Amino acid sequence: MQNEPIEVTLKVTQVLENLGIPYLIGGSLASTLYGMVRTTQDSDIVAEMRIEHLQPFVSALHGEFYLDDEMIAESIQRHSSFNIIHRETMFKVDVFIPQPRPFLQSQLIRSQKQTFFFETEVSAKFASPEDTILAKLEWYHLGGEVSERQWRDILGVLKTRAGTLDLGYLRKWADELEVNDLLERALKELE
Repeated sequence: MQNEPIEVTLKVTQVLENLGIPYLIGGSLASTLYGMVRTTQDSDIVAEMRIEHLQPFVSALHGEFYLDDEMIAESIQRHSSFNIIHRETMFKVDVFIPQPRPFLQSQLIRSQKQTFFFETEVSAKFASPEDTILAKLEWYHLGGEVSERQWRDILGVLKTRAGTLDLGYLRKWADELEVNDLLERALKELE
């Protein structure tokens, strides 16, 4: 895995951890960790930020990142997303503030701590392989089922983690998220 994306992302997750904000890293960093390596222009973090987290979050990151506290406040209130950009590398981190829902709680509970060694040992919580697949299936569906990159990420995790995935969990949540047809199509493609 490339160092720059993960190092920059870990700067943000460290602040989230210090503030006690439940989070997980998903998107292409998670699918690269569990599946096929690919370059990425940004990283995705899902975080249960609340308005009281705004000022401590901004204060902790404002020197190293370009950020807009009004945009962050609006994202928290609307349960949408915002991005911040690392000044030195211009790497973008997208932070998604999700609506509370059962799948989110399942993702957070099942997140897995991964440790990396740079100058020091650092760790962060990543979506599980199953939840990475499910989230990507949901994004693929919401995006009109046209993103080849998302589909390759899904197939990459399924192929790399074959035999270790909890298929019962995958099928249960694929049904709940209304992407069961896509999961079955992906599994069939790998046969």
